[in-house]
Amino acid sequence: MLHLDGSYGEGGGQILRTALSLAATLEQPVHIANIRAHRAKPGLRPQHLTAVLALARITRAEVSGAELHSRELTFRPRRVQPGPYLFDVAEKTGSAGSVTLLTQALLPPLLAAGQRSSLTLRGGTHVPWSPPAHYLLHVFLPALAQLGARVEMTLNRWGWYPRGGGEVGLEIQPAPKLAGVDWRTPPDYREFRAISAASRLPEHVRRRQAERLQARLGRDLPVELVQAGGLDAGSMVLLWGPRAGFDALGARGKPAEKVADEVADAFLAFRDRTAAVDRHLADQIALYLARARGYSSLITPEITLHLLTNLWVIEQFLGQIFEVKGELGERGEIGCRGRGGH
Repeated sequence: MLHLDGSYGEGGGQILRTALSLAATLEQPVHIANIRAHRAKPGLRPQHLTAVLALARITRAEVSGAELHSRELTFRPRRVQPGPYLFDVAEKTGSAGSVTLLTQALLPPLLAAGQRSSLTLRGGTHVPWSPPAHYLLHVFLPALAQLGARVEMTLNRWGWYPRGGGEVGLEIQPAPKLAGVDWRTPPDYREFRAISAASRLPEHVRRRQAERLQARLGRDLPVELVQAGGLDAGSMVLLWGPRAGFDALGARGKPAEKVADEVADAFLAFRDRTAAVDRHLADQIALYLARARGYSSLITPEITLHLLTNLWVIEQFLGQIFEVKGELGERGEIGCRGRGGH
């Protein structure tokens, strides 16, 4: 039994997701205490509980502590069972919990399984404090494909805060062997494009978001105006290119121009630091680099506490495999000696 302190470092839900995902992949029992200790509402929230129960189902795990607000959990997985699955974050609580964070937990063990799987995930697709579904579609999954993992994703329904009600589908091909990558060269900024989306809001919201983004970054930037669906009003801007994406959500009282400004500011900060991978992708891809064969390296615009915490969790399972060059809050290079799936 591996014992982890959930209050380590950033002390958030990523510790839980990464730990349980690796436990499921490696068939390694794990005990986690002080879950989400650094959050205003500690313990398991609906989206975290859904991840626990989903991973338990695909591994037929024995679990104790799997209930809302629980701060301690024991997880004893068996072998991953590939196949078709449906999980609903809102099934018991009506929450708009993030389906993209749930995806982060479920993909690694299902990719390591011997047969294809399909996932239908219901909940929030474009909600605060998590990557929007379009980030997975345009940034994360294409990056994962460069390592050799094939995952196809469809957005079936949009789900905004507070009610969610969205749905994504994922088709997962087994990828027992992943290849290391060298991501140290900045992307070609001419390949970047954007979408401006809104649901249950006047048409001018989408247009103003797009016009402000082009005013900041250049009129030749392709921006698609998208009429989004969903139970609730919401808006989003996403700008993406190879291995990098930047997004912002609208909110009541928040001008459309400010949504676009947040995206433009994030992109310009990334470009100024001549990074190759955005800071969120660096975090999300680390677990896959750990499973890849050979040495991987990437340059991120910022070494975050979230990233360092995630690397710590992975090394509790696999030993010291990461090299971090750079200081917290600064541009840095991450190296990883992958374990080759072992």
